[in-house]
Amino acid sequence: MSKIQEYVQKNGIKPSDCLYHTQRSAKSSSGQPAGKMRVLVAKADGIARVEYTCPECSHEAYAEQEWKRPFWLKCEKCGYKMTVPKMKAEFKKEQKKGD
Repeated sequence: MSKIQEYVQKNGIKPSDCLYHTQRSAKSSSGQPAGKMRVLVAKADGIARVEYTCPECSHEAYAEQEWKRPFWLKCEKCGYKMTVPKMKAEFKKEQKKGD
């Protein structure tokens, strides 16, 4: 998983050049973190560049697609839908589970 890093270096991308950038775990259908996802959206083109390891089948891939919220991506191998929830909403959801 190095395509996004290569893109950043090749284009001299700085944090101020990004609309969105995150790297976090991806949850399986059972709700357990079992994969990972990195998303980078450059202001220059608004395209989401995504590197992921599917939490269901462990397939690793790179994809590019239009950036919009809510953001989601399907694994090209098994079709599992991975989402990138807003961190504040995800935090609140986790807090409710703990209560």
